[in-house]
Amino acid sequence: MSDRIRCACRRCTIRGLMGPAAIITVGVLFLLDQMRGGAFSFGRTFPLILIVLGVISLAAALSPADGHISGAAPASPGAPSSLPNVTQNQMPGQGKGQ
Repeated sequence: MSDRIRCACRRCTIRGLMGPAAIITVGVLFLLDQMRGGAFSFGRTFPLILIVLGVISLAAALSPADGHISGAAPASPGAPSSLPNVTQNQMPGQGKGQ
């Protein structure tokens, strides 16, 4: 799993639908081509892929970016953290000079 912080704003959520929408559109176009015997050949219907991607891009551009996290990457181990220092609870007898 990745330690990368993911943005959950509407703009990034809609933009994340671009890949799945393209794959589904291509699949539907090939299915129509096979079912209709060439009436909906891929060579005639491929602009639909561009239309679907354009609609998703337009929706992402028009959606608000409230709460957007830009370029958020986890801090490296040597970098100072902005989180407060929290000490871990130790088991009895651990780390204590006896």
